[in-house]
Amino acid sequence: MSKYLKINKLSYTYPDGHKALKEISFSIEKGESVAILGPNGAGKTTLILHLNGILGKLTGEIEVDGLEYSTENIAKIRKTVGVVFQDPDDQLFMPTVLEDVMFGPKNFGYSNEESEKNAIEALKMVGMDNFQDRAPHHLSFGQKRKVAIATVLASKPKLLVLDEPASNLDPASRRDLIKILMNLNISIILVTHDLPMALEICDRSLVLNEGMIKEDSLTKNILKNEELMKENRLELPYGFALHHLGEE
Repeated sequence: MSKYLKINKLSYTYPDGHKALKEISFSIEKGESVAILGPNGAGKTTLILHLNGILGKLTGEIEVDGLEYSTENIAKIRKTVGVVFQDPDDQLFMPTVLEDVMFGPKNFGYSNEESEKNAIEALKMVGMDNFQDRAPHHLSFGQKRKVAIATVLASKPKLLVLDEPASNLDPASRRDLIKILMNLNISIILVTHDLPMALEICDRSLVLNEGMIKEDSLTKNILKNEELMKENRLELPYGFALHHLGEE
């Protein structure tokens, strides 16, 4: 399989001198789903902001679908890499759900007709096609999360990056989200504190802490490694059964 995303020795220091990323290197295959795990302040959000070119410093340290991150390529890369932020209100600002979901494709040069077709298709993928005319601020939090994902899917990305998508969701909405993500036929990077969700969706996980990758392994092996979990402030929910990790 081809390496779809390659990151080579990516480092980033914020203007105040904080070193958020320290020589991060990893790659993912086309169609692969990978979780990024780690405590608050580990550098996870900084990493995904780089994947969409938001933090600038566009160099050859990142390559996606054969494109190096450069000023010339950034528009193509932002179409290829769709980022769903932690707060859905950051992505919902139009009068209706349909207009919100059409905004991305229109911005990337799709015609109005194509944008509407893509938007309706994306809303169907997340089970929100009956809410096209609703005002986003009248939706529940879980519904907003689905629409925020649709706003990204409508531009037909090949890599979907999600920052803490399970946060603030009730159990039924969380289950809906897992079903949606497992039915998508694209590469996924899932940044999450929800370790059971990571186990269910992603065979492979990276543990990021102190701006460095501490482990890159099968998700089930990471969750079974008590010392690694403790060192990186990771914890499974109370009562989580070991048989989920392939043990009796």
